[in-house]
Amino acid sequence: MNKLLKGILCMSIIIFTNTSVYSQTQSPQEYIAKWKDVAILQMKLHQIPASITLAQGILESGSGNSNLATLANNHFGIKCHSTWTGKTYYQDDDEKDECFRKYKNAMQSYEDHSDFLKKRRYEPLFKLKKTDYKGWAKGLKKAGYATNPKYPKLLIGLIERYQLELYDNVDFIEPIVDVAKNENITSAKKPGEIIETISYSINHTIFKTANLVPYFIVKRGDDYKKIEKELGIRKWQITKYNNLQKSHELTVGERIFIKPKRCKSKEEFHKVEEGETLRDISQLYGVKLKKLYKRNRLDEGAVPKAGQRINLKKKVK
Repeated sequence: MNKLLKGILCMSIIIFTNTSVYSQTQSPQEYIAKWKDVAILQMKLHQIPASITLAQGILESGSGNSNLATLANNHFGIKCHSTWTGKTYYQDDDEKDECFRKYKNAMQSYEDHSDFLKKRRYEPLFKLKKTDYKGWAKGLKKAGYATNPKYPKLLIGLIERYQLELYDNVDFIEPIVDVAKNENITSAKKPGEIIETISYSINHTIFKTANLVPYFIVKRGDDYKKIEKELGIRKWQITKYNNLQKSHELTVGERIFIKPKRCKSKEEFHKVEEGETLRDISQLYGVKLKKLYKRNRLDEGAVPKAGQRINLKKKVK
């Protein structure tokens, strides 16, 4: 694995929802919004088009609603085969009571899907361009992934209906989180980490920090008009909630709050790092900038020194 991918994995909070129970039927759009970032990450790691992964997930799992998906966390219909040593789930398929792989969570299903496609019979697929979703769809059928003669047509239809091919050209990966557990992959949370995600649309995911202030991550091609149309938030709200100038242009990777920040944080204080501004700290914790100035007896616009302790909830005595 190269340094770039290691960096992506280290910087991302990769925690995943156990999908053993769905409280209601999930639409294809909701499924896409929930799993697109995982599919993109798998593409970066294993060179499998995100569009193909998502289309197979939708088709094989019924958008996450099938018994196999809800009871066994199996989103790709992968059967046990002789090499499988994990838990199993039995249901009728081509034959009665066939053995399917059962996973601890759906993320394991996505990872196993990528590993499964590394078998020798799928090698020709990896010679195709990652944007050649039609070639991949036809190649999967030819290699024996599915017995349905219409399998390529079904995958291509899903990709084109939901424009999944757009994800094959994504070069920025949003952090991936677990809504149910609200914890990260490390042993302890860090300030400002994502603890919850709420899917709004196919284009963006709304996250929350430990301070419970919702925000999204700016993607390539975003502008104020697109954000207003998608999320219903006006430019004046974005600039106000995020302490931005009216002339500010959105930049890829930027954290944008869509609700007012809070007056204080659950954390006691923050130790300033080199080059860090008070606004950076405000954005990290979801705490109002004016409150930080006042609480720490700093003049507006003052730049804190590296190593300085910034109080997040109590005034300086």
